[in-house]
Amino acid sequence: MSGAASLSLFLPSEEDTARLGAWLAHALHPGDVLLLKGSVGAGKTHLARSLIREALGRMEDVPSPTFTLVQTYQADGHEIWHADLYRLTHPDDVLELGLDAAFDTAVCLIEWPDRLGSLTPPHALHLHLSTEADGRRADFSSAHQHTMLATLARDWATAERRARSDAFVTAAGWGTATRRFLAGDASDRSYDRLTQGPDTVVLMDAPPGQGDDPADFIAIAAHLSGLGLSAPRVIAQDLTHGFLLLEDLGDDLFARLIPRHPASEPTLYAAATDILAHLQAHPAPDDLPDLSAADWALAADLAFDWYSFAATGERRDTAPFIAALADLLAIHANGKRVMILRDYHAENLLWLPERRGIARVGLLDFQLAQMGQPGYDLVSLLQDARRDVPQALETAMIHRFMEATGTTKAAFAPAYAMLGAQRALRIIGIFARLCLHGGKPQYLPLIPRAWRQLQRNLAHPALAPLAKICDRHLPEPTPDLLQRISAKCGTHPTR
Repeated sequence: MSGAASLSLFLPSEEDTARLGAWLAHALHPGDVLLLKGSVGAGKTHLARSLIREALGRMEDVPSPTFTLVQTYQADGHEIWHADLYRLTHPDDVLELGLDAAFDTAVCLIEWPDRLGSLTPPHALHLHLSTEADGRRADFSSAHQHTMLATLARDWATAERRARSDAFVTAAGWGTATRRFLAGDASDRSYDRLTQGPDTVVLMDAPPGQGDDPADFIAIAAHLSGLGLSAPRVIAQDLTHGFLLLEDLGDDLFARLIPRHPASEPTLYAAATDILAHLQAHPAPDDLPDLSAADWALAADLAFDWYSFAATGERRDTAPFIAALADLLAIHANGKRVMILRDYHAENLLWLPERRGIARVGLLDFQLAQMGQPGYDLVSLLQDARRDVPQALETAMIHRFMEATGTTKAAFAPAYAMLGAQRALRIIGIFARLCLHGGKPQYLPLIPRAWRQLQRNLAHPALAPLAKICDRHLPEPTPDLLQRISAKCGTHPTR
């Protein structure tokens, strides 16, 4: 089948086969034909029965049409034809049954569809069922139902993920807890809050193979806790499937607390700045990733690879940009490495006033920690892509950090600007990629803030060569330009 879409699902139990039938009941519409293939006992009739009952909305008696050849049912606004063609000897017999007309007006479920011969509808959805281990395999193919199969694949994966997480939660002793979505982010990771009586915990769902390894979270959390910092305690874990049950540190994220209590902002940012000085005063864990200046420069190329491309439709030779940025990073921001948490900002910091000293700040989203420059997390904190930090507060926190770490302004200012420019460029590119590649336009309104931060950093004299390249090739994110990028949302699933 040239240009056909395909999908293969494993169905571990009879309940899973019934669940697939129920899903198809909502996906198939009048004029759709499902061709059910497989040996005797493969589950064709079981799936069809589940589909029909779901479409009817009741536990209807659904006999096999082996002897009647066709059974018809009246669903909501349309008919369902369930046919078993095993006993037919010639395709012309299909015409006598009236199936050719039903193909255009009803939902048709056809067992032993090879008997159709040349009468097989070209738009039909093919489903081959076969036994596998203790369950069965469902193999789909279709020349026309690409969208349906893509939706089924997504929905099936979501349902399987939920079933796995339910099993993990139950095994951890939280099976009777109520579950509420807590947060998600630009990655595939998400968090739910579980409430059981007066107690709460947080479920981290980090699908394997997505770059965020829960084992890294556990290791970094242990290191942070060993330094007296407040990382969530790990209560239960399933590293194979990517689940952690974590201590619930509450809801008082800096980003939520400050709008309710504006006067608290200097206190919160001072505490967060002190944590960075404390963290950097201690040795980092062994074997953390340590990128070169060239690696950091390449990461910023996202601004050209995605944002510039989204804005102009053109792919540029970015080698001069990467080389210029790598040279500047090597000169101004390539000194002694310290542990950095990377996403150190108001959405990942919690206020815990009942604790004392540096433990008053709860830390989240640190599993991608690595070795980096001392100013990187301070830039992340003070040049936040999601909220404006007052200029006077940024200046005060820079001085606080320099005093705590014994750094001079002459050495720190160009490094801070370099790291700020690199981070802003990378963020602008990531937000554009999330729209074009990930189908997530909600990050586009954040680009103008990152753009303003980029311009402030590029204004430092040490960054003049980089500023010339950016001024020449990166257009300003005006409302009209962002709207044009939004119109392309999800149009580049691969790159």
